[in-house]
Amino acid sequence: MKKTADYGTSWRILRTSSITDQLYIKASRIRGIEEKGTHLIEEGIEPEFIGIVNYGIMGLIQLEGKDIHKLELDLVTTESWYTATIQSIKDLMMLKNHDYGEAWRDMRISSFTDMILVRLLRIKQIENNKGTTLISEGVDANYMDIVNYAIFALIKIEEQKA
Repeated sequence: MKKTADYGTSWRILRTSSITDQLYIKASRIRGIEEKGTHLIEEGIEPEFIGIVNYGIMGLIQLEGKDIHKLELDLVTTESWYTATIQSIKDLMMLKNHDYGEAWRDMRISSFTDMILVRLLRIKQIENNKGTTLISEGVDANYMDIVNYAIFALIKIEEQKA
C-alpha cells in the first residue's frame, strides 16, 4: 500500500504475460544468487521473494479483469482487492497445509525457488496457448502457488535469522 501511495496503480497497465515475466526475472535472480553464493546488487533474496508475493497478487487481480480499462484506482479499492486476493491465497494455503501437513517446513529455500520457476514456465506455456489447457490448472492457480512458495521462503528466511 505504501508503494501504491508513492506510485499509484501504474502496474495496472501490465498484461499478465508481463507480470509473469517480472516474476520470472525475480525468481531467476534468486536462483542465480543461490547458485553463485554472492550478489553485486545490495538487495539479497528476501526483497525478491517479497516482490514475487506482490507481483503474484497483482497478477491475480489483473486476471480477475475488474475495471480492466481503469488504470488508476483509489487506495481504498486497491487495498480491498489486495486484501481479498491475499485471503484467497491464504485459504488455499490452509487447505493444502491440511492435506500435506506442513511438509514445506522441511524443504530448502532453493526448492521453493525451483518450484516457483516451474510454475512460471507452466504459466508461460499456458499464455503461449492463449490460456487453453487440457487437464491442467490455469494461470490463477499457478500464481497462487507461486505466492505461497514465496511466503514459505520468507518464513524460512525469518526463522534462520532467529
